[in-house]
Amino acid sequence: MELDFERCYRAVDSRDQRFDGWFYTGVTSTGIYCRPSCPAVTPKRHNVRFFPSAAAAQGAGLRACRRCRPDVSPGSPEWDVRADVVGRAMRLIADGVVDRDGVPGLAARLGYTERHLHRMLRAELGAGPLALARAQRAQTARTLIESTELGLAEIAFAAGFGSVRQFNDTIREVYGVPPSQLRAGRRTALGGSGTITLRLAYRPPLHAPALLEFLALRTLPGIDEVRDGTYRRGLRLPHGTGAVALTPADGHVAATLRLTDLRDLAPAVARCRHLLDLDADPVAVDQTLSADPALAAAVAAEPGVRVPHAVDGFEMAVRAITTQQVSLTSARTTLTHLLTTLYTPALKSVDQEVCVGDGAREDANLLINGAEGVSVGEEGVRVGGFPAAEEVLRVPDEGFRMPAGRREAIRAVARAVVAGELDLEVGGERGEVARRLARVPGVGPWTGGYIAMRALGDPDVFMPTDLAVRRGAAALGLPDSPAALDEYATRWRPWRSYAVVRLWRAA
Repeated sequence: MELDFERCYRAVDSRDQRFDGWFYTGVTSTGIYCRPSCPAVTPKRHNVRFFPSAAAAQGAGLRACRRCRPDVSPGSPEWDVRADVVGRAMRLIADGVVDRDGVPGLAARLGYTERHLHRMLRAELGAGPLALARAQRAQTARTLIESTELGLAEIAFAAGFGSVRQFNDTIREVYGVPPSQLRAGRRTALGGSGTITLRLAYRPPLHAPALLEFLALRTLPGIDEVRDGTYRRGLRLPHGTGAVALTPADGHVAATLRLTDLRDLAPAVARCRHLLDLDADPVAVDQTLSADPALAAAVAAEPGVRVPHAVDGFEMAVRAITTQQVSLTSARTTLTHLLTTLYTPALKSVDQEVCVGDGAREDANLLINGAEGVSVGEEGVRVGGFPAAEEVLRVPDEGFRMPAGRREAIRAVARAVVAGELDLEVGGERGEVARRLARVPGVGPWTGGYIAMRALGDPDVFMPTDLAVRRGAAALGLPDSPAALDEYATRWRPWRSYAVVRLWRAA
């Protein structure tokens, strides 16, 4: 990635938060690196170097600033836009693939040799996959040091380090102090037993009500809920299960995580950030959309509207197929019946505050809490979230209250996921996923687009046949026929997914 010195220095001089995560500022006179918005005195030009990643700054021998904490700045929005190998690699590294499977596992997921992958990442980010994963391990370790009472040796292995010595050396190198000193100066509030509380940064503005409203309309009993300004849901993670409560606040989203295995902290954080689209660049999005007079007033009234994504790609595929040609209320009723079938006998009532459709209340009262092998957290959501593809394949025909074609489409997708033929997570190659989905009977362009937008995080999906999109377009005085609307939408590239959310809100 090439960084223009003058543009970067102006961003640092103005302490522009929009550039946090885009690049990092190295100060050679102090030996530290910062985020562009660091409140410290702007360093002199001849003492400044710019780096495309925290790992590159660390590789140059710089340590993280303890004032602006560049290690917890928002991720680069470039990886949301880019669907190339480097973009996919960054999303997979954030999800902990290198810690679990090593660089060979990452290269295999991407379909490249280790040597070629290393060369591409070095060229773009100034650091190879091991260095990028090491930077993430350091951040995970710092979070555990400051937000838990775990022993430092336990934290070392939970964060993914191979030894306590490697952990100590890395923390000293990255933060300039030993782990014990980081604990002495902890800033993050401690949660209860097994609970981690931390802040998820984002680039302002963030229209939190739009996010919560969108998610509330689609909650499933026992899986997720919106209550008192907080979104709660269960999580299925690489090493175990968990649950999270996400509360938007001024300048950050407060996240309270309960994990059965602390090695899942980094993947859990990455998936929560993806869910709420926290690494987006809302200013760039809104500038493009507001250039269209039809959307200008909506953007001015509600700046920072994000695209709600997913923590589970297979879950999103099931939701998309179930929602085809039916209302949200009907789809939620159908999915609630599916969940009830999976977790019978489940005779205890879930929290009555869980949001469900009018037709789903009776089924919801039978759902999940008390089912064999299923646990429900204090939040009233199932620890572990939506059932895995293997579980859905065990559901008998009567568990699917939908046409046979839709039922078989869900099973076909589940079989492809189980067989490893379909990668619906953030590291999936968007073009390949689209081609494989198109071959599934019953999965049309709308379903494929919805999955690409919400599961894969593609920012440039447009669905001109969507009824709510067409209604929103008509409300704004835009053409509402699919062909004409699709042609009109080209002016919103590369942010057509955000335009879809705007049109849904207009409807």
